[in-house]
Amino acid sequence: MRTRIAVAVARKDLRIEANSRVLTNQVAPFSAVVMVMFAFALDNDGILQRVAPGLVWLAVLFSMLVVVQRGFSVETADGALDSLRVAGVDPAAIFWGKAVALMAQLAALEALLMATAIILYNSSLDGAAAVVLAVVTIVVATAGLGFVGILYGGLAAGARGRETLLPLLLLPVVAPVLIGATRATEAAFGAGGATVSEGWPWVGLLAVFAAVFGAVGSLAFGPLIDE
Repeated sequence: MRTRIAVAVARKDLRIEANSRVLTNQVAPFSAVVMVMFAFALDNDGILQRVAPGLVWLAVLFSMLVVVQRGFSVETADGALDSLRVAGVDPAAIFWGKAVALMAQLAALEALLMATAIILYNSSLDGAAAVVLAVVTIVVATAGLGFVGILYGGLAAGARGRETLLPLLLLPVVAPVLIGATRATEAAFGAGGATVSEGWPWVGLLAVFAAVFGAVGSLAFGPLIDE
């Protein structure tokens, strides 16, 4: 039952995105422009290759704020979230459904930004192990960002000034994801002489982060949106 509800919520959120095309028409172009501006600002191939992983994940975080704020503003405006709660829908299922929908959007965005970094910054993934590391990094980092984004998006949804409150709440919490994902991606790209083996401990950190916030979000999302 909970799984069916989560799937239905995820499909609803993704259908809203498909109809509005905010991700494709606004967020993705914004992220690409950010990457291009970094290229102009730094204007040094050696520096760009070294910092490319960090730039990718910074662009992802900024874009995530837009996606989360927009998603919860829609829920607040039409009362959809309140209707689900009044109907007695399991809040954990709502949390997981919305998190999966956010993860799907972020994963598509990350794939675009990784490709942009490879093209603009002359980065590369050399070898199957590097490709596997990059893919696993995207999966676990996206899971952590999805859980935290929905948890804190729900917390800020009903507050005044949520547009400025959400970044203040969210960015300090996702610092471990930024650090871990950047280091793991550096290892995948071989930036700064890093090797693939150096990236796996950071992937472990990302997996622990995702597991913790997945569990916390399942328990805390309901009380947070009831406030």
